[in-house]
Amino acid sequence: MQLILKILKFEFSNVLRSKWVIFFFLFFFLTSYTLFSFENNTPKALLSLFNVTVYLVPLICLIFGTMYFYNSREYIEMILCQPIPRNALFIGLFLGTSLPLILSLLTGILLPFLLFGNLAVGLNLTLLLILISSLLTLLSIAISFLISTKIADKVKGLSISIFFWLVTAIVFDGVLLLIAFLFQEYPVEKILLILTLLNPIDLSRTLFMLNFDISALLGLSGALFKKFYGGQSGLIISFLSLLVWVFIPFIIGLKSFKKKDF
Repeated sequence: MQLILKILKFEFSNVLRSKWVIFFFLFFFLTSYTLFSFENNTPKALLSLFNVTVYLVPLICLIFGTMYFYNSREYIEMILCQPIPRNALFIGLFLGTSLPLILSLLTGILLPFLLFGNLAVGLNLTLLLILISSLLTLLSIAISFLISTKIADKVKGLSISIFFWLVTAIVFDGVLLLIAFLFQEYPVEKILLILTLLNPIDLSRTLFMLNFDISALLGLSGALFKKFYGGQSGLIISFLSLLVWVFIPFIIGLKSFKKKDF
């Protein structure tokens, strides 16, 4: 545990000084500041902010996590020359990379909300937005570390990370709509619901949108969750599914890291 904390402390301070983290903070601070200061309706401002966050957080974290892991190969090789368990090194690297991004995201969103937002109306939604964004950050770093561990070539690994984002953020919804259109005469709702669980971005959107009563905002995946599980059950299932999305890539990446020959 002490080794993990030492590696975490070093990585945290190193990543916190990164230009990526500074950009991460400034972008979400300025976006949140603009939305909250010019929009009197706090839930509407949060909805607009979420539409930005749900797509950009995974993209930025996937690219940053992949590049950071590849750029840290010499450091990893040096540390592995010491009698340090690989588990401790991987966990320290993972947390040391994820936590500064989560901290910058939290402050970038929360500070403008406290200055201009309606605390009585939007506090719960703001905390939910930060929670979802934090989970997206963790799962994106876990996936980027898994890809970087499995793929030795930096360009190929970065390409796979971007391709993963393209599929989950853009292509996936089109595939769902195509399936729904082609098999509209058949009961494919349960199949579509299962497919939705395979997309963390759709799960994040569902988790947030189920807190709104406007059915048009739910989208296909959110409407299916509300139809089959209802509001509260849909929230719990989508949240647990996001946790699984964090846990599985992390465990697979950890096992691959332990076996990898650097």
